[in-house]
Amino acid sequence: MAPPVTERGLKSVVWRKIKTAVFDDCRKEGEWKIMLLDEFTTKLLSSCCKMTDLLEEGITVIENIYKNREPVRQMKALYFISPTSKSVDCFLRDFGSKRENKYKAAYIYFTDFCPDSLFNKIKASCSKSIRRCKEINISFIPHESQVYTLDVPDAFYYCYSPDPSNASRKEAVMEAMAEQIVTVCATLDENPGVRYKSKPLDNASKLAQLVEKKLEDYYKMDEKGLVKGKTHSQLLIIDRGFDPVSTVLHELTFQAMAYDLLPIENDTYKYRTDGKDKEAVLEEDDDLWVRVRHRHIALVLEEIPKLMKEISSTKKATEGKTSLSALTQLMKKMPHFRKQMTKQVVHLNLAEDCMNKFKLNIEKLCKTEQDLALGTDAEGQRVKDSMLVLLPVLLNKNHDNCDKIRAVLLYIFGINGTTEENLDRLIHNVKIEDDSDMIRNWSHLGVPIVPPSQQAKPVRKDRSAEETFQLSRWTPFIKDIMEDAIDNRLDSKEWPYCSRCPAVWNGSGAVSARQKPRANYLELDRKNGSRLIIFVIGGITYSEMRCAYEVSQAHKSCEVIIGSTHILTPRKLLDDIKMLNKSKDKVSFLKEE
Repeated sequence: MAPPVTERGLKSVVWRKIKTAVFDDCRKEGEWKIMLLDEFTTKLLSSCCKMTDLLEEGITVIENIYKNREPVRQMKALYFISPTSKSVDCFLRDFGSKRENKYKAAYIYFTDFCPDSLFNKIKASCSKSIRRCKEINISFIPHESQVYTLDVPDAFYYCYSPDPSNASRKEAVMEAMAEQIVTVCATLDENPGVRYKSKPLDNASKLAQLVEKKLEDYYKMDEKGLVKGKTHSQLLIIDRGFDPVSTVLHELTFQAMAYDLLPIENDTYKYRTDGKDKEAVLEEDDDLWVRVRHRHIALVLEEIPKLMKEISSTKKATEGKTSLSALTQLMKKMPHFRKQMTKQVVHLNLAEDCMNKFKLNIEKLCKTEQDLALGTDAEGQRVKDSMLVLLPVLLNKNHDNCDKIRAVLLYIFGINGTTEENLDRLIHNVKIEDDSDMIRNWSHLGVPIVPPSQQAKPVRKDRSAEETFQLSRWTPFIKDIMEDAIDNRLDSKEWPYCSRCPAVWNGSGAVSARQKPRANYLELDRKNGSRLIIFVIGGITYSEMRCAYEVSQAHKSCEVIIGSTHILTPRKLLDDIKMLNKSKDKVSFLKEE
C-alpha cells in the first residue's frame, strides 16, 4: 500500500515518480541537459511542477519536439514523450545520422508502453546515440490533488456515437483508456478490485474487463518480478449517463459556478481592475483558491472581504510602530501582504463576476432547476406538475436558448422520459429546432428521452436533514455512490466485480458468529488507508470533483480519487452531445496514436 497522499496529493505523487524514474535515473553531477516534450508531456509536467523544479534537476532549456530547432551538439538531450508515431518520428529526425545529430546523446523516457514497431524503428535508426530508453507508466494528467484526467475529450464521441462504422475506432479508444487507467493505479501503487455500473450501457463493463486484464498483466511484469496481490482499494468504472442531472444543473459552489458562467480557458481567469486587464491562473498553489473553491458563493462573498479587512488592519497596526525593528519587519512582510491582497482581489473579482451573471438571469432559473431535478420544492412538497414549473422559464425572453435547453432536459430527466409529441411541442415552442439534438442525443448515453422509461428511477439518499441553501438542494449522484462504496453498501448485481475482490470490500459484510472477530479485523483493515478510485467514461463535472474532497474529509480513513476522459462544463457537453449523430469527418479527431 502506497503512503497516504499529502501536500498537493496526486500532483505530488506524480512529480515524485517522474523525479525518481526520469531525473534521478539520468542524473550526472554538474551536467546540464536540454529537455524535449510533446503536447501530452508538456501538459503533464505543467500540472505537477514549476520551471524552478526542473532547473534543480539540471534542465537548462525546454523545447517542443514538434518544432524545428537549432542543434546543440555539445549537450545531451532528455526526451520525455508519448509512445506515438508522431513523437518518435520527431525524435528520429533529431538523430538522422551521426554527422547531423542535433545533440550529443539521447535519454528517452516514454509515458507508457512503447509498441514493438516503434521501438524497433528507434533501434534500427540510432541505437548508438541512445543512453537510456525506458517506459515510466504515467499516462494521465493529475488535474488536482484528488482529480485526474486522461486528456482524451474526443473519446466521448467514439464511446457514444451510434454510427456503426466507428466500432473499430471505439475498440482502439477503449484499449488506450484501459492502458491509461492502469498507469493511474500503478502510480498510486494500487492493484484495486475492479467494479462497474452494469446499466444502462455496456461501455463500463467492457472497459472494466480490459482494465482488469491489463492490471493483471502489469503486475506480473513489474520490475521486481513479483505478482502483486489485490490491494485494499476499489476502482469503480461508470458510464456518463448514470447522472445526467449534475451535468446541466446550474451549480452555486464557487469553482463549478465560475467555470460554468465565465469564459475561463485553461484555468485562466481574465479580469479588469484599476482600469487594467489582468489574468490569474486558478491553481492549487493558491491556498485561498483551495480554501474557497468548494464553498457556496454566498459564503465566499462573506469571507473574502473579511480577509481583506484582516490583512489591512494587520498592516496598519504594523505601520503604526516607528521603531527601527518594526520598520524592518514591515519591509520584510510587504511582499507577503501584497501577495495576499492580490489573491484576494482576484477571488473577489471572480465572485463578483459570478454574482453579476447570477443576478442578471440565473437566480430565477435556479429555483426551477432544483424543483425539476428533485421533484420537490424548497419546503419538501412534491411537484405535482413539472410542466407548470418549466413554462415560466421557456416564456422568459431574457433566458438564452442554452439555458432553456438545460431546463427542458431537467424536466425530461425528472419525469424519466417523455412522448415524441410532447418533445416536438417543446422544441417548436422554444424555437430550438437547430439544437434539438442537444436533447434527443442523450438517448445514446442510455438516458430515457423518448419514450418514457418503464423502469423506476434509482432511489436517492435522504439528505433532507443536511444543512444547505435553498437553491443548492441537489446532490450529485456520485456522492451516494462514493459513500455506499466506502460503507460496503453497493449492490453487487448493480455493481458487479470484474475480479475476485479483496475480502474487505467483498459482499455485504454478513458473516456467521464464528467468523465475526475476523470480519471486524477486515473492516478495520479496509478503513485504514484504503483508496476509492473512480473513472467516469465521458467526462466529470466540477460538482462531482468537489464530492471526492467532501467524502474524503468525512471518511478520513478512505481517500477518494476521481477521474475521467476530461472535465465537463454544461455548454461544452451539450455541444458534444449535439455532434453524436454526425459523421466522424465533421468532428475533431482523437490525437494521433
